[in-house]
Amino acid sequence: QVQLVESGGGLVQPGGSLRLSCAASGNIFSIHIMAWYRQAPGKQRELVAAITSGGTTNYADSVKGRFTISRDNAKNTVYLQMNSLKPDDTAVYHCHAPDVGSWYGGEIQQYDYWGQGTQVTVSS
Repeated sequence: QVQLVESGGGLVQPGGSLRLSCAASGNIFSIHIMAWYRQAPGKQRELVAAITSGGTTNYADSVKGRFTISRDNAKNTVYLQMNSLKPDDTAVYHCHAPDVGSWYGGEIQQYDYWGQGTQVTVSS
């Protein structure tokens, strides 16, 4: 079993910054992709940013130039640095690892995990 635990959310004024962290722990052999999604009230969950183990990144158009995703492979941790925050960024932010490799029954199997989420509120 693997757990994803997010931290770093909170209340911030427009124009401010926050840094989210997501640490994966448990039976982990490998994690190729780690990503951040967000879900605002009444809206569908959307991809914010993703990063591969090799460092290739992908961003939603709405956050390009303001958010930066990074990861520490040795710690199985992904970060999201959020700058120039806007009220529209208000949402619950979830960490997602869709292809966690774990040893089970003598072989590596792939599993999909989500964190429980951390609230980000941008308001004056």
